[in-house]
Amino acid sequence: MKSKSTRLYFLDAVRAFAILMMLQGHFVDTLLNPLYRDDSYIAYTIWSYFRGITAPTFFTISGLVVLYLMLKANEKGDDSVRIKKGVSRGLMLLVIGYALRIPFLSWLQGKFDTYFLVIDVLQCIGLSLLILIGLYLLCRRNSKILSVVLLTIGCLIFLTEPLYRTLRVDSIPLFFSNYISKANGSIFNIIPWFGYVAFGGYLATIFFRKSQNEYFKVRTVSIFFGVGLVLLFFSTDILHLLYDITGVELFERCANFNYLFLRLGNVFLYFGVFYLLERYMKQSIVTKIGEKTLNIYVVHFIIIYGSFTGIGLKHFWYKSLEPWEAVFGAIAFMIVVCLIVFHIGKTNAFIYNNLRRLLHLVIKPNKHSTEYDDVSGEGEDDDEENEVEDVKN
Repeated sequence: MKSKSTRLYFLDAVRAFAILMMLQGHFVDTLLNPLYRDDSYIAYTIWSYFRGITAPTFFTISGLVVLYLMLKANEKGDDSVRIKKGVSRGLMLLVIGYALRIPFLSWLQGKFDTYFLVIDVLQCIGLSLLILIGLYLLCRRNSKILSVVLLTIGCLIFLTEPLYRTLRVDSIPLFFSNYISKANGSIFNIIPWFGYVAFGGYLATIFFRKSQNEYFKVRTVSIFFGVGLVLLFFSTDILHLLYDITGVELFERCANFNYLFLRLGNVFLYFGVFYLLERYMKQSIVTKIGEKTLNIYVVHFIIIYGSFTGIGLKHFWYKSLEPWEAVFGAIAFMIVVCLIVFHIGKTNAFIYNNLRRLLHLVIKPNKHSTEYDDVSGEGEDDDEENEVEDVKN
C-alpha cells in the first residue's frame, strides 16, 4: 500500500528554530549597544556562536527540499511542474530580495545610490536554487551521478574558500560582481554559500534512494550526529593532515580559517536532534512557524530595517539598547512578528475563500470539485519547497 504523503516535519522544526534565531539575532545585532559586544561576556559569546549557524541551516535545507521534491516528481514520470515551481520560487526570491532594499522615499527625493544592489540572503538562495535546478536537469537520469557532482562541488567550494575570500572583480558590472565579491557591501555571495545548498542537495539524493530502507531514520540520525561531531572536532585536524601528506598549501590555509566545515557540522547536529524528536513536533506551533519562514523574513526585515520607507526600529534605537532591553525586546519581537504573519495568513484565507464563493455565483462549480477546497494555499503549498513525502521510520 502506498504510504500517505505528508511533510517531513523535522525540516519544518529546523527551519522554525533557525528563523527564530534569525529574528532575535538581527534584533540584538542591530540594536544592542556596542559596549556589550565583547567576547569576554560569556552570554554574548554563546549568542554570537549560535547566530552564525542560522544561515548555513537555511541554505542546506533549501537544497535538500527542492531537489528531493524534483527527484520524487521525476520518479513519478513528470517533473516539469516541480521544475517550473522551483524556477518561479528562485526568481521570486531574487525579486523580493531586491525589493526589500529599494529606498522608495529616497528615490522620490531624487537621491539614488547602488546600495540596493548588494546581495542578501534571499537573492543568494534564489540564485542557488536556479543553479541547483540546472545541475538537476543535467544529471536527473542518474541520481548517483548527481550525488557525486553535488558532493564534489560542495567540497571544492569549501576547500577553495581562501582563494576567493577577498576577491574583487571591478571589471564586470556591479550587478553581477556583487554575487561573487563582498567588496561593495554584499552580505551573502554565491560562493561559499552555494556549497551548503550543494550539500543539502546531496542529502536529498540520499533521502530519495534510501528513505524506504528499514531503519532508515535510526541510521540517518546516527549519521547526522556522527558526521556533525567529526566536522566539529576533527575537520581542522584532517585539513592539517592533508597538508602534511600532500604539501598543498590550500589545505593549510583552509584549516587556519575553517568556519565552513565547522558550521556544516553544526547543521548536521541540528538535523540529528530535530529528526530524532520529529514525532513530538507534528502539527505543533513549531512546524507552523517553519511553514512561514519567507513571510516571517519579509515582515521582520520591514520592521527592523524600514524597507521602502527607511523608518524601522533601526532608525530609532540603532545600537542603543542595554542587554536586558535587548533580551526582552528580542522575545517580544519574535512573538509580534509571528502573530503578524499568522494574522496575514488568516486574512489571505478569508479573502481567497470569499473570492472563490463569488466566482461560484458566476460560474457553476464542476460536480467533481467542492466549494470548500483549499484555495488559500495554507498548509497545502504555502511554502512549497519544504513539502516532502514522509519517510519510513
